[in-house]
Amino acid sequence: MTALLRYQTALLLRSHRWMPPLVLYGAFLAIGVRTGQPILDSLGYAAAALLPVAAWLVRVCATMEPAAARNCAAAAAGPGRVHLAGLLTALGCATVLGGVAAGFVLATGDPHSADHRVALPVAQAAAAGLLATLACALLGTAVGALGNRPVLRSPGWAVPGTLGGALLTLIAGGSPANAAVTGLVSGSQHGTVSMPWWPLAGAAAVAGGAAALTCALSSRRG
Repeated sequence: MTALLRYQTALLLRSHRWMPPLVLYGAFLAIGVRTGQPILDSLGYAAAALLPVAAWLVRVCATMEPAAARNCAAAAAGPGRVHLAGLLTALGCATVLGGVAAGFVLATGDPHSADHRVALPVAQAAAAGLLATLACALLGTAVGALGNRPVLRSPGWAVPGTLGGALLTLIAGGSPANAAVTGLVSGSQHGTVSMPWWPLAGAAAVAGGAAALTCALSSRRG
């Protein structure tokens, strides 16, 4: 699997298809994150913006490889393992982006509540923000996995399906991503920090199920 991850990462970097999602994420942060804003609000915004970016990165990893090269890799390592390597590559890239964004927020944000009256423990706020970021990255990866090949092969279905799934995952009341982000924003309003352990566990379960399903379909369909 290590060799496949290196292969997928090299393909991603050389393809330069990572640039549009990177620019999109940077635009999201430029619009919604300001120096001196309460850190929990900014961490929640940065985590939420990461979800569609992670889904986009999955699509990039699922479509960047030429068919001949994909068939060769699948013949050597198995289509399921190749597909899983692509998902893990996208997840890793999204997590790195989210970590960098969280670091920027912590360096430039205000470690106080939304009304600037209650001081917040920076270490706990950082941990909560990183957990929420990981939860959104996991759910974005799940949305991308279910919205692209081998589930949806036609771009006419895959692109709007991925965008719609990302939006629904963010706004749905029972979504772990919504719960993680809402927890940060609510904590900023009340001057408290709560760790989004349950949203993270839910996101991991959803991502694991999506990965298992799509890897199985990839093995069957080739």
